[in-house]
Amino acid sequence: MATTRTAHTVWQGNLAEGKGTVTFDSSGIGEQPVSWPSRAEQAGGKTSPEELIAAAHSSCFSMALSHGLTQAGNPPTQLTTQAEVTFQPGTGITGIHLTVEGTVEGLDEAAFVAAAEDAKKNCPVSQALAGTEITLSAKLA
Repeated sequence: MATTRTAHTVWQGNLAEGKGTVTFDSSGIGEQPVSWPSRAEQAGGKTSPEELIAAAHSSCFSMALSHGLTQAGNPPTQLTTQAEVTFQPGTGITGIHLTVEGTVEGLDEAAFVAAAEDAKKNCPVSQALAGTEITLSAKLA
């Protein structure tokens, strides 16, 4: 069955000096402030579209990798995934780098890397972002 998730943003003011609030409607987990400086200048305390994409990508990739490993008979004990989304003002998102470290009993490094590459290719968020270069570093803990 298909699912639809929603969020909305209320933005006030111009791009450079304005501010907004992202509300996570489907989950009800709350709101997060967002601003241009938090996007373009690495300012803390507020989120950005790129950080939200990184959260979506790291969680989707982890789920896809867990599923693939389990289907192959090697369920992971733990996967720790970081997604780095690079934004260049005036250009846009220029790349995404996934880094994953896993604890998987009975699996060698080469098999883990192959499973991670497959998850990178096939997770729904990777597929949605197919126009962006996505790179991967994977290793066993």
